[in-house]
Amino acid sequence: MTTHTAATGVTAPPASAIPAGQAVLVLEDGSRYVGRAYGATGRTLGEAVFSTGMTGYQETLTDPSYAGQIVLMTTPHVGNTGANDTDMESRKIWVSGFVVRDPARRVSNFRAERSLDEDLVNDGVVGISGIDTRAVTRRIRSAGAMRAGVFSGADFALGEDEQLALVREQDAMAGKNLSAEVTTPERYDVPAKADVARVGSIAVLDLGIKRATVQYLSDHGFDVIVLPAATTVEEIRAIGPDALFYSNGPGDPAASDAQVELLRELLRDGVPYFGICFGNQLLGRALGFDTYKLPFGHRGINQPVLDKRTGRVEITAQNHGFAVDAPLEGEIDSPQGFGRVQVSHYSLNDQVVEGLECLDIPAFSVQYHPEAAAGPHDAFYLFDRFRQLVTDLASASNTAHGETAKETH
Repeated sequence: MTTHTAATGVTAPPASAIPAGQAVLVLEDGSRYVGRAYGATGRTLGEAVFSTGMTGYQETLTDPSYAGQIVLMTTPHVGNTGANDTDMESRKIWVSGFVVRDPARRVSNFRAERSLDEDLVNDGVVGISGIDTRAVTRRIRSAGAMRAGVFSGADFALGEDEQLALVREQDAMAGKNLSAEVTTPERYDVPAKADVARVGSIAVLDLGIKRATVQYLSDHGFDVIVLPAATTVEEIRAIGPDALFYSNGPGDPAASDAQVELLRELLRDGVPYFGICFGNQLLGRALGFDTYKLPFGHRGINQPVLDKRTGRVEITAQNHGFAVDAPLEGEIDSPQGFGRVQVSHYSLNDQVVEGLECLDIPAFSVQYHPEAAAGPHDAFYLFDRFRQLVTDLASASNTAHGETAKETH
């Protein structure tokens, strides 16, 4: 969570009026990187991670999955295309802090409605620029994601020992449940796209969902019912959806027991399920597998993944620091009694599980972001695959009911 030195919060003058004061990034191993203040000034704490995407910084900043993290962009130039309302993936910027090397001095894009600096200031995001982001990335790759802090304004003048103590006193990401911070406060509905054949209704558990995901589910014929993360199984059963979806989101999947138990109950009901990112990790836990924290995670829009079904390599958009612990080859019996399961996708960089497919129940998930906001569209077919799964189940159910009706007569 971002904190600030002033009792009234971050001051937010126009971006052009912000003085270029000094700032420092402090990692929990004691590393210090002095640069210039960028965005709001003050103090922010979080987990330092890096994102390898060369574009899509606005989608990254507004992705709720980044809550609690200080995001470092490995691409050197950031802010060139400004910011606009269309590319917002949620209601605000969620990152705890932002680290770049060379922020754009002027915006140059016909879609821009304002500068990135203005959004950072208005949302109170403390950042730093002008440091060697390659050096920081190499340190994180060697030592792993670390607790960190960015200090600017009056907080820059704090003693080095005090700054380091603040960094080390904060909670680590492992064990954090952050879904309550990023979820929708109340239900909202998005109807199926008018010119697409309707499939049915889908209950979406918002664990940190992006707007593009909701839109694509609607585009594929689903009446989308977006629900808060604390929704109960009784509430979902009362809705009676034709399908269930778990979104991306921040935090440790091992700290989301309520959502795991909810998923188990609905899987036993036979509700078809599709999950992405955090939703993949929670399906893994629901099936009885463990999850674990990756050294530095996968973040960016250039992550290669192998689809075992087709042998095709997909370039994917990702943002996760945890993964499912399951064998890459062969069929596995679900420890929780859901039948056979297999890993459907895995990372070509480090062989991390990137997808799960249930063979005896209608459920599958992927670790990456097929809505591609922002990123490649290689994995967009997964929305079509889920639509087909739900359609086939409905057809089979209708056929079975028809046969039963004939027998009774």
